[in-house]
Amino acid sequence: MAAPVEPSPSVVDALVVGTAGHIDHGKTTLVRALTGINLDTLPEEKERGITIALGFAPLVLPDGRTVGLIDVPGHERLIRTMVAGASGLDAVMLCVSAVDGVMPQTREHLDILGLLGVKSGVLVVTMADLVDPELLELAIEEIQDSVRGTFLQGAPTVAVSGLTGQGIDRLRGILAALPPRSRPQDGPFRLPIDRSFARRGFGTVVTGTAWSGSLRDGDEAEVQPTRGANAGSGAGNAKALRARIRGIQVHGTKAPEARAGSRTAMNVTGLDVEQVPRGAWLTTPGAVRPTQVVDVAIRWLADAQEEEAGDHTTERSVVVLHGTAEVEAKIVPLDANHAQLRLAEPLACLPGDHFVIRQPSPSRTLGGGTVLDPYFSVAKRGRALDGLPALRRLAAGAAGAWLERSGTAGIDTVLATQLKLQGTHIGDRLYAPGVAQSFADAVVATVADLHREHPLAPAVNRKEAHRGILRALDERSFLALLDAAIGTGTLETSPAGVRLRGWQVQLAPDQQGWVSATLAAATMARWDGLAEVPEHTDAAALLHLLRDRGDLERVGDRYYTRACLADLATAVRAYFSAHETMDPAAFKELSGQSRRTAIPLLEWLDQTGTTQRRGDVRVAK
Repeated sequence: MAAPVEPSPSVVDALVVGTAGHIDHGKTTLVRALTGINLDTLPEEKERGITIALGFAPLVLPDGRTVGLIDVPGHERLIRTMVAGASGLDAVMLCVSAVDGVMPQTREHLDILGLLGVKSGVLVVTMADLVDPELLELAIEEIQDSVRGTFLQGAPTVAVSGLTGQGIDRLRGILAALPPRSRPQDGPFRLPIDRSFARRGFGTVVTGTAWSGSLRDGDEAEVQPTRGANAGSGAGNAKALRARIRGIQVHGTKAPEARAGSRTAMNVTGLDVEQVPRGAWLTTPGAVRPTQVVDVAIRWLADAQEEEAGDHTTERSVVVLHGTAEVEAKIVPLDANHAQLRLAEPLACLPGDHFVIRQPSPSRTLGGGTVLDPYFSVAKRGRALDGLPALRRLAAGAAGAWLERSGTAGIDTVLATQLKLQGTHIGDRLYAPGVAQSFADAVVATVADLHREHPLAPAVNRKEAHRGILRALDERSFLALLDAAIGTGTLETSPAGVRLRGWQVQLAPDQQGWVSATLAAATMARWDGLAEVPEHTDAAALLHLLRDRGDLERVGDRYYTRACLADLATAVRAYFSAHETMDPAAFKELSGQSRRTAIPLLEWLDQTGTTQRRGDVRVAK
């Protein structure tokens, strides 16, 4: 993990090929014959003669490209490990012993590979030196028959011996002709971690096969999801762990970056081994949002399909294998081809990801599928069924269904950019045009409703209008929508808030008569007419209206008419024509006020420039 060097074509044009097949069918021996590397290094593997952990070895082809070979265990109890290795494959070598022929794990591995989206490979009949030509021919026919109707139908077939070298050169030539699996190079970087370990002098190292994007030495990366002790409170909602990449190897070669399809080892600084276990993902920061409810396209294997036939309502407990992760879940069928996964732990998945589902006990593979919607699934069957039409359109490639499924929640601009969506922006979120229009209509309708609810209010408080369907908008987006309505002239602003353009308070005849009579009769000593307001009139709202219109002014905790206050100021100025100072007692006698109301009025006279305070008295200003 020292200083990087410029990548060779083998780094850029990487190909990842895995073994698959029944236990003791010569997979590890085959890898050793191809590469010279013995991948059974664990003491238990050596003692029992079986593969337990994933093995990795580079194979340099004659054209200079490097094939990353992944050797997976064949034991039925190690399917999780097999899936962890097979999830990142470009192609597979399906191995069948010429001695035993096709066995149960041969078929299960083949099923799993199809569910994981592997598209190409080689049929390899191993141990060819242990049988006569007639039995070898029968073994070749059997493996070819067993793959009919699968992605390996018509694949090249080669008989080999890992001990004598028979067929090994021909197999190398076939591998050289295999095309790399198409992987998105422009998306976020995603690497499912299949191993993590501490390397002396470097720290924590993780390995895996990059699924998409690229990551350069020195970049920051994110670990998702955080679980258990790393997750803090609320698994799946914890802040993601961050790390800096300080050294990259691709197929054992130092490289400045890791790209989609490359078998990669990375030194991640700032994290302990326990924080990056197998099952976690190393990603571009912010690219993946772990979820515990996922809507998926489902494909049952033949046996499970018979059990599920006609039953699209019964939940069942399953284990979901995705990338290198294993998560318990409930699967809720929605129809024959779609289901919802309700996961016990967060899953860091994206649309299009493949997964496998297994029955936990007795353990067997049931099927698998692809992730359709990890963003807007709802964990209520009724609502999930309501969203099924849009989910089907999503499965058919209709990108607009994303906005439809997001509904009034909308999609933030970062995710909308990743999904390459077009819609209507409100604030920093994107909405389906119909939803955006419903928001725009709701703004106008809400302001109109508030005018009817509060007919004496000169305007509507902005926060009060944030209600109903508009509550789906965060404050920033809601205010942006208000500003848009103001910009189009539908609404207008006032000191009290917003209102419909041209809207004004209209007093009813009985209200107007009361206002005129009460204002005319008001004095400094008496303003208690609010108790006698006309029926069905909001006294407080009427008071605020008169204040906003300028008929009343609030001084302290009381209201006075402007005419009364003007008369008071005139009386005070007249007082000073005969007196140099005025103390509170003199003011109370002049105005007829109590001490409680006199002090605020004296302060009002100071503020309006009629008087000036000097100690405990006032003088004319």
